[in-house]
Amino acid sequence: MTMMTDRRRFLQLAGAGTAAGAMPGFARRAFAATPLTMQAAWINDAEFAGYFAAIDDGLYEAAGLDLTYLPGGPDVIPESSIIAGKADLALTTPDTTIKAIVDQGAPFKIIGAQYQKNPIGIVSLAKAPINAPEELKGKTLAVPPVNTISVEAMLAINGIDKSEVNIVPYAYDPTPLIKGEIDASLDFTTNVPYTIEQAGEKATSFLLYDFGYKTYNDTIVVTEEVLSKKRAELVAWLKASRKGWDANFADTTVYPPKFADTWFKGTGRTVENEVFFNGAQKPLMEHPGGIFAMDADGIAANIETLGRIGIKATPDMFDTSLLDEIKG
Repeated sequence: MTMMTDRRRFLQLAGAGTAAGAMPGFARRAFAATPLTMQAAWINDAEFAGYFAAIDDGLYEAAGLDLTYLPGGPDVIPESSIIAGKADLALTTPDTTIKAIVDQGAPFKIIGAQYQKNPIGIVSLAKAPINAPEELKGKTLAVPPVNTISVEAMLAINGIDKSEVNIVPYAYDPTPLIKGEIDASLDFTTNVPYTIEQAGEKATSFLLYDFGYKTYNDTIVVTEEVLSKKRAELVAWLKASRKGWDANFADTTVYPPKFADTWFKGTGRTVENEVFFNGAQKPLMEHPGGIFAMDADGIAANIETLGRIGIKATPDMFDTSLLDEIKG
């Protein structure tokens, strides 16, 4: 897949009709008791393998849910789906969600976090490695325009003036890096290194998270109304989804091949790519408290980081009470 943050746009609530339809044939399970719809953040790939496992293994049905899964894509704003009532919950990034709360008064609550560490990072070639922010000085770094502010914040955190790095636009294609036209790119570290290796080069990378830009990713977001009216269903979804992820991560090579002709069909990606992705994302998602956990330190780190880019998050925007109900 291309990097995750290329699909996170500043929330435009007026454009609420952008949600994609459910995948035909296998995105819905018809025998559960209570309907619930989730909006994913991107097209079907290993980023969502735990949910596919939970659907195919009947875990949502067993939890009393009739789940409809809506895939995302480049034209899908996940928050718009829940504002428009097309979905009950959505996978988002905390920057777009919290900016919408602060700037537009959006009635959102974050009830869980899929990624403890945001997978975006700096990717370079192993033969000319860039292993830390300091090594970006004097280099050309390709960054998607939507992520420029995050990169500039990471540089500032590490005492580097943005003028010391030649930041150019990036179109989510590693070809310029492979050809040596740029020195590094901001990319999805769980996937792009595989693409580069398929092109005959070796890649290296580091996360922005590991150098001070500490944010979650694929935060689970609901409206306050849905939280009030469907709390029991959301708790059931969290519990079943955690079981799906636990099953998927028991052996990261098992589930992706099962999805080759269903969930992953038509993406143009190989199963080997998805297996690589699945293994690479595991350490970024695991937490002693279980998948989706949000502890006090993690929330505080997100608040502090977002404050550095002018987004004033507060602890009450995160609701951990549903996670407390699925412990044990």
